[in-house]
Amino acid sequence: MTHPSTVNSAHSSDSSACPPLPPTAAVWSGPEQGFSVEELPLPRLLPGEVLVRIELATVCGSDLHTVAGHRPTPVPTVLGHEAVGVVEAVGGSPLLADGRPVVPGRRVTWTIGTSCGSCRRCARGVPQKCESVRKYGHEAVTDHWRYNGGLATHCHLVAGTGLVAVPDELPAAVAAPANCATATVVCAARRTGLTAGDTVVVIGCGMLGLTAVAYARDLGARHVIACDVDEGRRHLALEFGADVACSPGALETAVKEFGADVVLELSGHHRAVQSALDLVGLDGRVALVGSVSPGPEVSFEPNTFVRNLTRVVGSHNYAVEDLTEAVNFLVRTPLRDRFARLVPESFPLTAVDAAFAAARTGAAPRVAVRMD
Repeated sequence: MTHPSTVNSAHSSDSSACPPLPPTAAVWSGPEQGFSVEELPLPRLLPGEVLVRIELATVCGSDLHTVAGHRPTPVPTVLGHEAVGVVEAVGGSPLLADGRPVVPGRRVTWTIGTSCGSCRRCARGVPQKCESVRKYGHEAVTDHWRYNGGLATHCHLVAGTGLVAVPDELPAAVAAPANCATATVVCAARRTGLTAGDTVVVIGCGMLGLTAVAYARDLGARHVIACDVDEGRRHLALEFGADVACSPGALETAVKEFGADVVLELSGHHRAVQSALDLVGLDGRVALVGSVSPGPEVSFEPNTFVRNLTRVVGSHNYAVEDLTEAVNFLVRTPLRDRFARLVPESFPLTAVDAAFAAARTGAAPRVAVRMD
């Protein structure tokens, strides 16, 4: 996974800061037309809707895949879903996930998609797969929903979006990835029942993997084994709390020494998926998280899975409760400064092309875009 880049809006107490941009969005019209930075009218809010002024947004790997033409996305659209901002206006009486009212001036993050709360999927506890889901940074612009992604001065949060308060003391570079990378990891940990005393194997040490290492340690994992092809990422994994950080060729040896109660596969590479299935221990759990695009098939021998009581789950996106826990984790973790350093560079919204160029180099887990 690429390292993040950041795009952020002007939200500063520094009186010397430049005045904020007028309402503006980086509109993506496809690989041939690219981005156009445009001033767009703000919406008239309907009941349950919220207008947020973006503080900072980070460029996710899925944004890079879209821009490269590898991920079909309706156009024109406003990309970006990893963001944090401050409520500017509300329609009706929307509530935060904890039941408090959403009020102007409240700093928030929000779920990557909407949920109706009443369809069969929502009722079964997978609101991220709501039958009427709309996802930020993945939908076409409409007359009412122009600001539908994070790469803009504002984001128009429609009804059915889960909102979570973000403490002022949490740096924007740490908070912005919460509603993608961090919440996705929390959901995967929940779906595998990861708990204190487990030995956890994390395969793939990009933004998701480093977050998974830190979160497993936060939950009291007995041992954490991190695996990545890149030596620099392996060093980072040790900084984030891994006991062992190894190359794929050394993973089997590490598992033989420490075990593998939970395996979180975050790279999506078919060989890594095969390793996750082959190496999980007795009564072990595997979460497949990184395989979000079609790839080569993998195989397993059913008898071994049956006798070893193996459980395999897919984990994609998350519920609002996972986002709440993601923010709580980022608040309590002693690694906050290390998370901030995963987003080392930011670009103004008007330089969105440069932000994506920097993100494509993979020099950092995230690149940010700011709204000054």
